[in-house]
Amino acid sequence: MNFTMRRSQDRPAVRPPPRVTPASVIAVGSGKGGVGKTFISITLASALAKFGRRVLLVDGDLGLANVDVQLGIAPETDLAAVVAGWVEIEDAVTPVDGGTGGGGFDVLPGRSGSGALAELPPEEVARLAAGLSALALQYDHVIIDLGAGIEANCMRLARSADKTLMVITDDPASMTDGYAFIKVLRGYAPNVEPIVAINRAETRAAGQRTYEAIARACNTFLGFRPRHAGTVMEEPKVRDALRCQRTLISTDPLAQPVQDVMAIAQTLIGEGQPASLGN
Repeated sequence: MNFTMRRSQDRPAVRPPPRVTPASVIAVGSGKGGVGKTFISITLASALAKFGRRVLLVDGDLGLANVDVQLGIAPETDLAAVVAGWVEIEDAVTPVDGGTGGGGFDVLPGRSGSGALAELPPEEVARLAAGLSALALQYDHVIIDLGAGIEANCMRLARSADKTLMVITDDPASMTDGYAFIKVLRGYAPNVEPIVAINRAETRAAGQRTYEAIARACNTFLGFRPRHAGTVMEEPKVRDALRCQRTLISTDPLAQPVQDVMAIAQTLIGEGQPASLGN
């Protein structure tokens, strides 16, 4: 894999100015699929961008990527082209909603059904992580939308993060598999902090109960209590946005799930004062 090939001559890239220190890296994971992890990743990227942060969203679901599908974008190139050595990693970056210079964020898309990505050997995943670390110098935050589950490459990407936002619902399978992810992460990458976000809650009280169940299990069997990033309420507008292949912030910025993810974004970046859309 080559992350240092020449930049495409026919598509000059406009990049944010480099930082002195790399961005904070937030992996978004789940024990099982179908819990809304990618929606949370996209909305979190949108929320951080609305706070004026430069954000890169990486589709880290190697082999079953769908960030581009949910956003309705058709990237010219992707991580599969990077792995093949056809382009530099930064040439695969695609702007969304104006990109980092226009109030939106950037995406590093994957490729659905790519065996080359799904079966990357460990050393290639390590190179990918190193390439992301270099690219992170251009951003304030890098969000990695992990694949569901605890397979090896998923955990290798999670290990490159500062913290992992675990997306869990009240489905017993989601709770069991979410706990299993946290347990494996603690053993595999003890320096990466797992933080819990409850998604699709019917009520605030129900979301708190789901979090408390996970926190009790972690405290009893792992000896620590993970932080609660927040709860995202169930809302039909989420499905509407997914069908329209748009970010919910762009279609309905006052929707409750948007406000909930904005609050999670504030928790993750440690802002003490509330921020509003458009800041």
